[in-house]
Amino acid sequence: MVFSSLVFLFAYLPITLLIYYIVPRKGRNLFLFFINLVFYGWGEPMLVFLMLFNVLFNYIGGWLVDKYRQDAKKKKLFLVLTCILDIGILAVFKYTGMITETLNMLPFLNIPELQISLPIGISFYTFQTMSYVIDVYRDDAPVSKSFINFGTYLALFPQLIAGPIVRYRDVADQMIHRRETLAQFTKGVKIFCIGLGKKVLIANQMGLITKALFETTHTDPHGILGTWFGIAAYTFQIYFDFSGYSDMACGLGNMLGFEFLKNFNYPYISKSITEFWRRWHISLSTWFKEYVYIPLGGNRKGVKRQIINLLIVWGLTGLWHGAAYNFIFWGLFYGLLLILEKFVLKKFLDRLPSVLQHVYTMFIVLIGWTLFYFTDVNQLFSALGDMFNFGNGLISDTTLNLFLSNLPVLIAAGIACTPLAAKLYERFKHVRFMWVAETLFVAVVLFLSTASLVDQSYNPFLYFRF
Repeated sequence: MVFSSLVFLFAYLPITLLIYYIVPRKGRNLFLFFINLVFYGWGEPMLVFLMLFNVLFNYIGGWLVDKYRQDAKKKKLFLVLTCILDIGILAVFKYTGMITETLNMLPFLNIPELQISLPIGISFYTFQTMSYVIDVYRDDAPVSKSFINFGTYLALFPQLIAGPIVRYRDVADQMIHRRETLAQFTKGVKIFCIGLGKKVLIANQMGLITKALFETTHTDPHGILGTWFGIAAYTFQIYFDFSGYSDMACGLGNMLGFEFLKNFNYPYISKSITEFWRRWHISLSTWFKEYVYIPLGGNRKGVKRQIINLLIVWGLTGLWHGAAYNFIFWGLFYGLLLILEKFVLKKFLDRLPSVLQHVYTMFIVLIGWTLFYFTDVNQLFSALGDMFNFGNGLISDTTLNLFLSNLPVLIAAGIACTPLAAKLYERFKHVRFMWVAETLFVAVVLFLSTASLVDQSYNPFLYFRF
């Protein structure tokens, strides 16, 4: 089930909220635990058993780590065993095909390839379970004394499928002591509707452009500008798709009394790649920094070790996104650029005019999303070649028509990925009757999104496959 579906919007969500607020406060986590499992197993009921197994062994793992707190060896042993099991389950479901394919490149091996379907959201909730046990080990989070509360945290439907990656320590108190308010609920509705609009009205339209250019057979090349246009459309699609989902997750959390940390902060206004990764998918960057980079030694063991640590982190970041070599290329691409910025380019970039810093950053980001989009290596290098091949012309007639017919939504996307609207709102939010305009805006976005969902058949969430 996806948030941008009519079933979710007009059946699952209203019924869930109605029952949630009818149930006595002490029973709300139990109800959420049950309804979370309904949400997760909607399309594939067998996934519920995998989720329950994850909840159970991580709950026990955290309990054992806490129980043997005074015994350093046993405490570490249970931490390692729990993390190995977490990583092992993720590896089996996500990387078996890639590992088999890689081994079969050897001339003397012919291992049968297993077709294992990837449980949705497994990359996200695996990182949540690992952060929980690690934080209990470090005394950074309290151990959960309630199986239901821990299960509710792990399977909480607003952020279960595609994040943000919510650490237990950030919501531990909320699991027990949250107090739902009308103001918080109203804020949640607003944030959810804005996220829905970003997803349905912008991301889906950008996705149709990308699909038309890169997933449909053409006899003529798109031209150099046409290829860049296609990548730019995907650049908008993935941002509004993922940030829209994160907004909806945060809004749903507010409706249920939770506060989740912000996951995006206008990454496309960045003036360096370093800044970009401080603004993009913040919960993932924070996870890798706190649970991989710093434990490896961070920047505390000299420059050479720091460079190695960065390459390890970014290689793993790429691999986390998918079991394909293009994702590893993508991760290492950013790792190398971040190293270059830190040790070579920083002083030079700081002296450039602001506009050129932004142009440099977005050029790199567009190249990065090209690496990310094409999972087939041959298609990837073909697309990279087309981006710099003036022999294909500037832009084909078909691609130009596609660009012109979508120009209004492209302009809207360009404005919407900046903080302009947010700044205007902050300036005028105290004006008398501003709440009326705000309410009307949210209602119009919800109406247009619903109308689009009725009319559209193209409605994927890109990060579901990760």
